[in-house]
Amino acid sequence: MRQPKNKKRYCVFCKKHTETKVEPVSSGHKRGSLRRGGKARMRMRGLWRGMGSHGKYSKPAIGSWKRKIKNTKKTNVMYTCQVCKKSLTQKYGKRSGKFKLE
Repeated sequence: MRQPKNKKRYCVFCKKHTETKVEPVSSGHKRGSLRRGGKARMRMRGLWRGMGSHGKYSKPAIGSWKRKIKNTKKTNVMYTCQVCKKSLTQKYGKRSGKFKLE
C-alpha cells in the first residue's frame, strides 16, 4: 500500500481541510487484555493457581485447525495537522503486505 507523505484532509479541531502529515504508528508492546478466556483475566479471577474449590487452570490442546496465521497486517496510520499540530489515527485499517510512504 502506497500513501503520500502529506495529504489534504479534514481536521476536526480546525474544522476545515488542512495539509496533514502521514506517518505509520508502531503497534508497541502487547498489553494483557481482559477478553473472555484470556490468561490475564484468569489470573485476576484467581483461577490460575486454583483458588477455593476451583481447580488449577489449564487450556485444552490446540488442534492443527487452530494453527493458521494471517500473512498480512492491518495498517495503523496517524495524521498530524500542520496548522494546529494535533493528531488523529485512522478509523479503519486496511490489510496490506507492505506500507510505503512516497
